[in-house]
Order: sequence, then C-alpha cells, then structure tokens
Amino acid sequence: MENLKALSYDLRKNVIDMIVEGKGGHIGGDMSVMDILVELYFEQMNISPENMDNPDRDRFVMSKGHSVEALYAVLAKKGFFPIEQVIKEFSKFGSQFIGHPNNKLPGIEMNSGSLGHGLPVSVGMAMAGKMDKKDYRVYTVMGDGELAEGSVWEGAMAANQYKLDNLCAVVDRNHLQISGNTEDVMAHEDLKQRWASFGWHVISINGNDYKELKEAFDEAKKTKGKPTVVIANTIKGFGSSVMENKANWHHKVPNEEEYAQIMKDFETRKEAALHE
Repeated sequence: MENLKALSYDLRKNVIDMIVEGKGGHIGGDMSVMDILVELYFEQMNISPENMDNPDRDRFVMSKGHSVEALYAVLAKKGFFPIEQVIKEFSKFGSQFIGHPNNKLPGIEMNSGSLGHGLPVSVGMAMAGKMDKKDYRVYTVMGDGELAEGSVWEGAMAANQYKLDNLCAVVDRNHLQISGNTEDVMAHEDLKQRWASFGWHVISINGNDYKELKEAFDEAKKTKGKPTVVIANTIKGFGSSVMENKANWHHKVPNEEEYAQIMKDFETRKEAALHE
C-alpha cells in the first residue's frame, strides 16, 4: 500500500506536467480521483496491454471524463503508451490525447465526458457479461456533481433490476464542482441512503486511503445479487495545500511558483509514504 501511495504522487507529477504542457486541464478532480484509479488498475482489475482485446478482461469507464489526465497517467504506467508522449502531445492540435477519454487509444473502453453516460453504459456492459456467462467485472467512476444527471439514476434502477453484482460504481465525492460547492449546486445528502433506496450495496470510505479502498473493492467482489457503489470521500486537489479544497482549481494551470510548490509537496508526501 505504501508503494501504491508513493506511486500516486509520481503519477500526480505526470498530470501536472501534462496540464502545464497542454495549457489546460481539470487538475483538482485529477488529484482527488488518482488514488481510486491506482488501486483499481494496480490491485483490483484484470486489465493490461496484453489482454485489452480479450473478452474476459475487466471493463473500466471513466464517466467523469474531464479528469482524463489522471487516467492517461495511470494507463501510461500500465504500459498502454509512453508517458513522455502523453506529456508532449496532451491537448495539442491533432493529438489523440485530448481532454476527454478517446477510445481510439489503447486501454480506453468508451468516449466519455458527457456526464451521466458512464453508469448506463456500464450497466449494459455488465448485462452483457451476465448474458454471456462471463466472469469479468465492470467499474465506473463518477463525480459527485455528475449525480445531478437523471440518466445516472435510470442506470441505477436498471442495475438493481437485473441484479448486476458484477458492477461496481465509484462516486468521487470531493464536494466541489466547477461552479462551487456541490451541496449548493445540487445537494446529494444523504448519498448512502439514496443509493440504498435504489437497491444498491453501499460502502462509504475515505477515497484517498488505500487500505479503505482495498477493503471496499474486496467487499464489492463478495457482494452477490446486487450492484455495489463505493462513495469515496476525497479531497479535491489532494496532495498539495496549494490546491486542496479550492473550487478554482477545478480547471487551472499552475504558474511557476505554484508548480514548484506543488511538486515539492508531492515529493514530501511520497517520501513520507515510503517510510510509513
């Protein structure tokens, strides 16, 4: 877990370099979701460049597609493409490394970013797995602001109706979106009760803690007869006091001074993780 935690800060550094080079990116949500992605890709999911065309592979959908920079960094570390290429080409004219997931790239299952689509599509993937008697699992990560989309709840109803216990949704519950505090824009409390009322098995955790992430995904795999949602309580901009819990870091490029402090903060936390 310490190694995963340390790795997450190296990948956060890659994201910062990507955003600076590309002159734009959804930096705050990248930081809050990174630990979730690292746990899924390096501990939980059967996904790799070697099996990306295998019908038995697990599926992942980045529903909050605006946080694609974090996904690119993780996929590059898994070996789907070189991180140097991503940093150099991100958000440049003609590049495939655009500001939302693009399934012309290896390792990306669907184009996403139109919020509210990821869960319904994942429901379809999970249903297909059941119909084909496959053992693969389907994971999707949503933002908490995204839950204002009605299609999310249509998907939630269908997942319960068809008892899709091979489906696990994650809500990146960082409480901030582009226009401010999520509860002020469209309140979601009590999320645990709300998902439970749709028939889901609900697990609420600290989404920046690897022990809790592992336990939650292990529990989801053991849950039968219903889908699972992990409410991952995270900190937007996690990793540096420059960004943490600040709505204006939803989409922002750090200046030179901010860049230096953010990178220093990441290195300090990485070293602490290695010595825990």
